[in-house]
Amino acid sequence: MGTPDFAIPSLEILLANNYPIQAVVTAPDKPRGRGQELAQTSVKTFALKHQLPILQPESPKDLAFIEEIKRLHPDVIIVVAFRILPKEVFTIPRLGAFNLHASLLPKYRGAAPINWAIINGETETGVTTFFLQEKVDTGSVLLQARLPIKPEDNAGTIHDRLAEVGAEIVLHTVRLIEQGKTVPRKQDDSLASPAPKIFKEDCRIDWNQQAEKIHNRIRGLSPYPTAFTMHNGKVIKLYRTHIVDENANEKPGQAWVRGSGLEVCAQDKMIAIDELQQEGRKRMGVDEFLRGYRISSGEKFE
Repeated sequence: MGTPDFAIPSLEILLANNYPIQAVVTAPDKPRGRGQELAQTSVKTFALKHQLPILQPESPKDLAFIEEIKRLHPDVIIVVAFRILPKEVFTIPRLGAFNLHASLLPKYRGAAPINWAIINGETETGVTTFFLQEKVDTGSVLLQARLPIKPEDNAGTIHDRLAEVGAEIVLHTVRLIEQGKTVPRKQDDSLASPAPKIFKEDCRIDWNQQAEKIHNRIRGLSPYPTAFTMHNGKVIKLYRTHIVDENANEKPGQAWVRGSGLEVCAQDKMIAIDELQQEGRKRMGVDEFLRGYRISSGEKFE
């Protein structure tokens, strides 16, 4: 059961190791773009290519869907970036249902673990498989793998690496379940931290914060959903920055054009913007941006 690109390596590795997939469960097709044409999930596209049976319930609580899963008599349900399953579904398989989560649980329980780990300046993250329970992301841990977060990483690079590491952990977890060798370990709830869904207000930069905090927020939201700031009423999305090792002598948010570079004052230091996107334009490097966008030193980002 999965929806986005993150789930594909796990499905792929199970097929490569000859595990019989009785069904792939993914979200329904949704209208997207200006033409509002129906678009299918990444997992559905992969499943069609490999001629796998596909189920697309409007809700995992649909009675017809629950009955369909019962008819399949699955040994195990594997969940990778899907919706919250009701107990009526995750108790169907005779060997249980487990989830792959993109953090070292109990840290970063929630919908956006990759983003929040980077926003909070973590230098390490990882993946966890755990048996499903009714309370989200609280089930007993099966396996974990660690991954360093490098200074140059953003949410996109960590997403891609965790998807590959996660696939290996999914395969090892399936083998342990198959062999009856799992050793589930309860999570310590006192060590839990939240990773809630990210909303638009989480993406707006507050230039009154310290430079490191701003820089990490931009990394943690790049390439999606993307940090942004405002200039003359226009949205400017920020994809890549670096901290300039000099004190900010002007007011937070003030911009300074230096040759082909653009720096903005934070609370303590200057932040150089390397890659950005003007509202209605393509993503580009700062030099190209400055050739086509009028901004003068002393003007303010808000």
